[in-house]
Amino acid sequence: MGGTDATHSPALRFGAELRRSRRARGWSQTDLGARMGYSGGLLSYVERGKKPVSRNLAVRADEVFETGGLFHELWRRVAHSSFLEGFDEFAEAEARCVRLRAFEMDVVLGIFMTPEYLAALEQGNVRRGRITQEQADGRVARNVERQRILHRTPAASVHAVLDESCLRRPIGGRAVMDAQLAHLEELSDLPNVTLQIAPFELAEARPFACPMMLLNMPNHVVLGYSECQARGYVERGRDTLAAWESDYDRLQVESMSTAATLARIRVLRKEL
Repeated sequence: MGGTDATHSPALRFGAELRRSRRARGWSQTDLGARMGYSGGLLSYVERGKKPVSRNLAVRADEVFETGGLFHELWRRVAHSSFLEGFDEFAEAEARCVRLRAFEMDVVLGIFMTPEYLAALEQGNVRRGRITQEQADGRVARNVERQRILHRTPAASVHAVLDESCLRRPIGGRAVMDAQLAHLEELSDLPNVTLQIAPFELAEARPFACPMMLLNMPNHVVLGYSECQARGYVERGRDTLAAWESDYDRLQVESMSTAATLARIRVLRKEL
């Protein structure tokens, strides 16, 4: 499991408690499944943290084991921790940062997403069985909370460079995408937000091959954050961060101006 244990993964913590409670009663997974109304095979996956946990399953476990809400609380932690490993640490730092510089590719920057846009993205994860609908709804609600950094007093200074692919991939269909592009136009009017597009023409000159963020904290510390398919991680290494900052400076210079960015967004809306 890549070194992840039940103390660090809410899903594994839920599964471990389910296994402990089941074994304490001498039940097999099939026995427990019969009592809960689920297959023993599904419970095997849940115990190993391989399947998303639904609220109904947690409630049923509390009823069968008479645990007074223990499994519901564990489910709540799963639902609120259904992000990549490392994201929670980043989100806590993001909420306190005074300056955020971001490069995003493929999809719009999280704090710029409309709820409908993110909901459409998460429906893909639900259909693939990666998360439950409850977890998808929790992600959308949490993202709305993250966006407070744009409007708090004092607001964080945000500079975002979006790869052109972010704006051309029609997430959620035409109506959702049009509303998302309109939202980007509105955000660009905020005095603390600077938005640029990294056009396809940059080609191999684009310095980053994955999403990246730089956070300036109130104590003047700079943190970095990046993600791959499996996990996210907070970067603290001075040499790495110095290289990221240098590459980001060049990316800003080589990307479209803010005026040209707005013009491109309006063209893309017309094309929709």
